[in-house]
Amino acid sequence: MPLHPSLVLLVPMTALLVSAASAVPAPAQAAEATKAPAAKSETVFGVGVWSRPAYVGSDARVLSVIPIIRYYGSPWFARTTQGMLEAGARVAVAGGVSIGAQVAYEVGRDSKDSDFLASRDVTTLPSSASIGVHAGWDTELGPVPLTVLLRYRREAVSERGAQADLRAAIGLHRGAHLRFGLFAQSTWANAESNQAYYGVSAADAGAPGLFAFDSDAGMVYVAAGLPWSYELGSKWMLQGNLEVRQLSAELYRSPLTQMRVNSYASAGLAYHF
Repeated sequence: MPLHPSLVLLVPMTALLVSAASAVPAPAQAAEATKAPAAKSETVFGVGVWSRPAYVGSDARVLSVIPIIRYYGSPWFARTTQGMLEAGARVAVAGGVSIGAQVAYEVGRDSKDSDFLASRDVTTLPSSASIGVHAGWDTELGPVPLTVLLRYRREAVSERGAQADLRAAIGLHRGAHLRFGLFAQSTWANAESNQAYYGVSAADAGAPGLFAFDSDAGMVYVAAGLPWSYELGSKWMLQGNLEVRQLSAELYRSPLTQMRVNSYASAGLAYHF
């Protein structure tokens, strides 16, 4: 039986992480991009700016102010280190495995951010919240820590469906000041979610360039990124991320898609306790 297309894309990304980890010298440390598992009690708060497309597949860009959060209590947590703003509770199980539940911020899709959508009266999908569960695994590949996260989330707006993320991150370098890592992620969605974000109904298909499009459940995108931080002193640091996302071949067929590959970049100032 042939592999599902999402697995075909995810396998080489995972292999890249493993091969990169095996080539990293012993001083490298990380998890959640730049922190080692042993340092997970460290709390970080800050603010940054985020340059992103209006939505995955758009050729318009948006500049947003974003929080930088990393807090792990017992059992409560809040973080922006796993690709989105989320908070909830988690408990350790065994062997570096933890399970938990979270509420997360979903960016949505504002048609005013895209001239293409606005000129065709495409419906805005306001930012919302999602409720979900996750399982995480912190381990080491030789001297290099590895963090793996499997997360399921369903938007509070019921007709916008559910998504699942598989994310893995390693650390590539930890110097006196500079730290950076590498992550890969694949995100899937059910038919409700893909249709809400990329579908076009027959009633809306009359606008220029729009044709009726129905989407089934499947992969949304794969992503790879380079999170980094730079220590400015004992408490302050710069922190950011460079990322690319590639939309699935199926959703690239949507009339709402203008680009298959998008870039993301963020940078900010944070204080750690």
